[in-house]
Amino acid sequence: MNLKPEIYVLINNIRSAFNVGSIFRTSDAAGISKIYLSGYSPTPANLKLEKTALGSLDFVDWEYEKDVNIFIKKFKDEKIPIFSAEQTKKSVLYNSITYPQRMCLVMGNEISGVEDNILDASDKIIEIPMYGKKNSLNVATAYGILIYYIISHI
Repeated sequence: MNLKPEIYVLINNIRSAFNVGSIFRTSDAAGISKIYLSGYSPTPANLKLEKTALGSLDFVDWEYEKDVNIFIKKFKDEKIPIFSAEQTKKSVLYNSITYPQRMCLVMGNEISGVEDNILDASDKIIEIPMYGKKNSLNVATAYGILIYYIISHI
């Protein structure tokens, strides 16, 4: 019998309320345990989130702290592995690793990505391969790809 995975999502410095709302909607559909918002990411107090969240704000537990390091310390103290979505020299393809039942997935800024201090604290840095010229996906789209792969392979 598989226990329900305990997956947390850390959203750091995602500027667009529409992207954050979309991540809430996908998180509800995927059964995510909790969303942690940090930096200048908008919270559900921002009415623009509801446009893309479509009611899911009522069903996804969330917490906000301006300082992302508070959440990073929490995950480390609780021995929750941190997986950051970013393209770096240290990143591995998202579909080439095994994911634990309990983990945190970090999604960063739409343009600058996940901050270096978070990458340094990450247990793994995962990436989605890019085949086009832009070499980029919308953060909410990337989140959907990653989270559904993860939950279907735990």
